[in-house]
Amino acid sequence: MTSALLLIDLMPRIIALPLAPHSGEQVLARCRRLAEAFRASGRPVVAVRVERPNVTEQPPGSGFADDLVRPGDVLVVKRTVGAFHGTDLHDRLRDLGVDTLVLAGLVTTMGVESTARAASDHDYELEFVADAMSGFSADEHDFTVERIFPRFGEVRDTAAYT
Repeated sequence: MTSALLLIDLMPRIIALPLAPHSGEQVLARCRRLAEAFRASGRPVVAVRVERPNVTEQPPGSGFADDLVRPGDVLVVKRTVGAFHGTDLHDRLRDLGVDTLVLAGLVTTMGVESTARAASDHDYELEFVADAMSGFSADEHDFTVERIFPRFGEVRDTAAYT
């Protein structure tokens, strides 16, 4: 079994949004720790960011957060809510022999959940790092982490990986 860490939409403009129950900065710090742990054990780190389609210039803060990506990480640019549609993510994961995805990032009920549902359709095993993601509201996040994600895989916290 090969697992990869999949970090969703850790971009300054999304990190800065009013999020709950964890701030964007708290999520980013936990995701950085997760990424270091995965790299140290030789497991892939995949960073995904979104670009708005059909615009000549992306809004400020549309790149990856500072100090998030490292040489050797897999970088994916999506143009939809989820990270699979219209990208080469599935092919790149398969080339790396990945069968398990550990999901973290922003926003719980948007990019993370959409990516998780598509990953399940592609037969990946799923793990969710509940304290390394956050939502537009605490109740949205909590409902998804407690009721939806357990139907797709295991829910853990950062301490389980670091």
